[in-house]
Amino acid sequence: MEAEESEKETAEQELLEGRDEKPEAEEEPEESEEAACGGKKRVVPGIVYLGHIPPRFRPLHVRNLLSAYGEVGRVFFQPEDGFVRRKKKAAAASATGGKKRSKYSKDYTEGWVEFRDKRIAKRVAASLHNTPMGARRRSPFRYDLWNLKYLHRFTWSHLSEHLAFERQVRRQRLRAEVAQAKRETDFYLRSVERGQRFLAADGDSSRPDGSWSFAQRPTEQELRARKAARPGGRERARLANVQDQARSNRGLLAKIFGAPPPSESGEEP
Repeated sequence: MEAEESEKETAEQELLEGRDEKPEAEEEPEESEEAACGGKKRVVPGIVYLGHIPPRFRPLHVRNLLSAYGEVGRVFFQPEDGFVRRKKKAAAASATGGKKRSKYSKDYTEGWVEFRDKRIAKRVAASLHNTPMGARRRSPFRYDLWNLKYLHRFTWSHLSEHLAFERQVRRQRLRAEVAQAKRETDFYLRSVERGQRFLAADGDSSRPDGSWSFAQRPTEQELRARKAARPGGRERARLANVQDQARSNRGLLAKIFGAPPPSESGEEP
């Protein structure tokens, strides 16, 4: 009897141990499935584009306003162009009359906000688009609307590359403008030096508006004056004038009466 009871006890212990081992074996696949599910559901960040940024709106403001909908990561605002900034600053200074320091602040044109989860970024862009920025009545941004757009498959590295490309293009443009200005300045200096050398060769470098030396053909009046200035030239000039007048009268009479014009080859002064 004792032997049978001991055999029954050992059999019951083995059954209990087998039952205890089965749940442990079942728990291991469940843990592996949970790990696999956790690996598949990896959180992917999403970026939202801000097309409109009101004056005096800072990255801290957008972080405080959008952090209520989800975890906000990096925020970047593109500052306005330097020419526009200087123009606005000059306008603010002229408005005050120069009596006191102008209260001009740096403004931004566009911005990018990164959310830790792209699903939250999509939801925020869809729900807040074209809605007031400020919920309170005394908020300075109450009458400004959100202009949000979710950038599909856009990462922060793409933004960094885009900004680096814009900086490079701006530097190349500035370098080209400086080179063009230098070429114009060199051409002006060379022209000034060439003009000074030309005036010095002309013999009067102190007078910038000196006359240019060149030879001109004498006119008919000058030729007649020279001939008249010679000895006996006045008499020849008088006879030439009388002969020209007579020749013109003869030609006129020949045209009137139909007679042939007189030959001019045999006439001598």
